[in-house]
Amino acid sequence: MSSYVGRLTLELWLPVVLVALWWFASMNSTSAFFPPLRRIVQDTVDVWFIQGHISSDVLPSLTNLLFGYAIALTVGVALGLLLGLMPRLYDALEPELEFLRAVPAVAILPVAIIAIGLGDDMRITVIAFGSFWPILVNTVAGIRSTDPVVKDVATAFGLRPATRLFSVRLPSAAPQILAGARTALSIAVVLILVSEMSGAFRGLGNFVLAAQRNFAITDMWSGMIILGMLGYLVNIIFRVVESQILRWHPAYREGAKWVTSQ
Repeated sequence: MSSYVGRLTLELWLPVVLVALWWFASMNSTSAFFPPLRRIVQDTVDVWFIQGHISSDVLPSLTNLLFGYAIALTVGVALGLLLGLMPRLYDALEPELEFLRAVPAVAILPVAIIAIGLGDDMRITVIAFGSFWPILVNTVAGIRSTDPVVKDVATAFGLRPATRLFSVRLPSAAPQILAGARTALSIAVVLILVSEMSGAFRGLGNFVLAAQRNFAITDMWSGMIILGMLGYLVNIIFRVVESQILRWHPAYREGAKWVTSQ
């Protein structure tokens, strides 16, 4: 229990201090663009939990996030396994992959609008494109960095290729793959906002943009707070899943108790 309290204190002390400073520093604010935090909190409760914008704006955004991220994770891991197991193919495709990876996901937004339209399919595509690259790069690196001794032992024991892949190489690369997946999840949360600022009629990005255009400043701040809370929530969920997948890994055994207890 003391260890749990200590870890919880270590994680939460800075956010608590920053929120307290914001609360007291803005208490007497008369700025139209930086209203008191008390008003922002009241507006957040009223708009999102009483007026029902959680269901009308957050759930569509969360749905697009899940679909886009799932596509990026599936394709990124599958293609990363293929390229990691076939170094010559990776070397042949590396210039094209590096060129596409250098293109920001925001830059393909106009192309996606023209090619796909203004619906949710476009937003899912943008999220998937931006989230795909960290997963792909980390999967390739993880597969190619498998200890040669481990590969030799698996070969000496006569393991079949499928067994070597799923029982040796993939578990060995799992920590690096999940590190890329966590980075990709952060990118996906950002791309929710960006993709919904063009032609959307619902979602967090549309809400924040509409509030800014209408000079509804407290509404705008409340949307940003909800987006931050959403990002923090999905990160906690990811940490729980990661701790279960890597519970066999020595580096994660101690952290697993802390993560799953939150």
